[in-house]
Amino acid sequence: MRKSNTKPKHTWQILVIIITVVILGLNAIPTLYGNNNALLISTVNPTQALPNPQQLRKIMQQKNVQVTQIINGASDSKIVIDGDDEALMRAQQQLKTTLGDEYNVRLGNQSAAPKWLQELGVSPIKLGLDLSGGVLFVLEVDTHKADQERLSNAKDETLQIIHDQGLRGMSVKIAAADNKVDTTTNSIGKIDLHFLSHQAAQVKLVVKELQQRLPGISYSQTNDRSGNLTFLEQNISTFHQEIMAQALSTLRGRIEELGITEAVTQRQGPNRIRIELPGVKDPEQAKRIIGATASLDFYEMANSGTASAKSFTDQNGQRLRVAPKPIFSGSNIENASAGRDEMGMALVNLSLDGLGGKKMSEFSRDNIGKPMVTVFSEYHKNTADEMIKKSKVINVATIQAQLGNRFSITNLDSPQTAADLALLLRAGSLDAPITIVQQRTIQASLGKNNVNNGIMALAIGLGITLVFMGLWYRKLGLIANASLVLNLVCLLGLMALLPNVVLTLPGIAGLVLTVGMAVDTNVLIFERIKEERQRGRSSFMATETGYKEAFATILDANITTMITALILLSIGYGPVKGFAMTLSLGILTSMFSGVFVAHVLTYLVKPQIKVKAQVAAKHQEQI
Repeated sequence: MRKSNTKPKHTWQILVIIITVVILGLNAIPTLYGNNNALLISTVNPTQALPNPQQLRKIMQQKNVQVTQIINGASDSKIVIDGDDEALMRAQQQLKTTLGDEYNVRLGNQSAAPKWLQELGVSPIKLGLDLSGGVLFVLEVDTHKADQERLSNAKDETLQIIHDQGLRGMSVKIAAADNKVDTTTNSIGKIDLHFLSHQAAQVKLVVKELQQRLPGISYSQTNDRSGNLTFLEQNISTFHQEIMAQALSTLRGRIEELGITEAVTQRQGPNRIRIELPGVKDPEQAKRIIGATASLDFYEMANSGTASAKSFTDQNGQRLRVAPKPIFSGSNIENASAGRDEMGMALVNLSLDGLGGKKMSEFSRDNIGKPMVTVFSEYHKNTADEMIKKSKVINVATIQAQLGNRFSITNLDSPQTAADLALLLRAGSLDAPITIVQQRTIQASLGKNNVNNGIMALAIGLGITLVFMGLWYRKLGLIANASLVLNLVCLLGLMALLPNVVLTLPGIAGLVLTVGMAVDTNVLIFERIKEERQRGRSSFMATETGYKEAFATILDANITTMITALILLSIGYGPVKGFAMTLSLGILTSMFSGVFVAHVLTYLVKPQIKVKAQVAAKHQEQI
């Protein structure tokens, strides 16, 4: 009976350990192989065919570039290059020159793991900016300019309401101020409304209609002939939060369109956004797309009696007057793709969402034979370092029939212009202008040195720990070493498996710290077992009590560390966030390996330990 009690079955625990180690081990293996440089080739026109592999190999041979593999996908081809960054850039330039503007050639990478591992869908750990090299951008969102645009739109809405209601004698203008926060009225900027003394009742109707269109606006009458329209501070704060959220979403969409999957995009301070682009070797392309503040609006031509009509310049320098409000904007565009018309001219095919399609259908139905104006707007800094909005007409099309949610923008300058415009429209336009206030490029060679130094530090720390545990605890030390190695394998596999985890240089420090934490878990348990054996308990009872009593201490220590790691993860950015992420996952894997795995391994080798304990007890009785 006693024998059956001291040898409990641990079949399900062993199965859990095997399944976990196999899954995470397979995900950890590709990290040992790393990535190879690659080029991604896609067509400007979706209907165009991709180059065949023989043609691509021939182009590469012209520049003596060794091709490891060519992977043909549904929408692009990938050429895996055997060479450094210099060979990659040389290959990209050769492809651009040979293929021309019909194709886009982007820089990328491909896992160097064996093909059978790639077919399983596993990939290496995504490396951060400091390990793989790349580009860092810090962008500033101009919320002040967004406030000015919002105030200008409110003025246009007010003028339109006055015009629609046929009121005369009223005037609207934006107050000449710097639009800073007014501490007396808790508002930013204001619109002065002037009217005749007998128009008080009509003013209330105008304000009521305006508040229905713009719920965040308030009105205060200063005297019997004037009043102010303002946005309150609370509403402005909400507006700024929405602007920042929209900017983050748009920038992430643009980064995804560039094919960069390991990017880190997060808010930094009240109005700044930090973007890390690991592995990016063409910073100018990223800067051109990410830093663009382009937007697209579609207008109808203004009538002679239209109030507050806007004026734009077309490509021939002619001034065009359009309605103050667009029919729809770029926010209603669901998809966009570059292409060519029957004459070979570049164009962009647009697909609208439900709301945009409805607006387009109704407008085109009522305006057959009339023109529709497409206006492209960008923000630029002038010589005084002020943000200026520059708009131009890129297309004036006569509506021939009722349109739906699909149509095209034609007469664009070049295929590259069409491709960039389509990318921006797919990712979304920005409601507020952004400025790149910091740009830093980290070379890949520096990243490789960081990786080598970090791995060396990890290897030295792990080696010393394994030797110490083996010499000090003997068989228990071997158990600790086995669980320690499994902990490292599980952590690397978990980091490769999770989609948003990026390994940084401080993250490697987190790996080293995780090794120490895992060993600390085993030390607490083993010392407790030794104390129980000294009290005369059997090996089985000492082991059981040791794991049970030490678990509470281990859990408390790991929970407090996890709380700190989660705080760093939520408020930190860049290297701090990388360290916190590795530390958080390391706590989970060290608990699994140090408590669960080590517990099972201890029971598997327990009979040998028990025999030694019995021999020692008999020897003591003889004395």
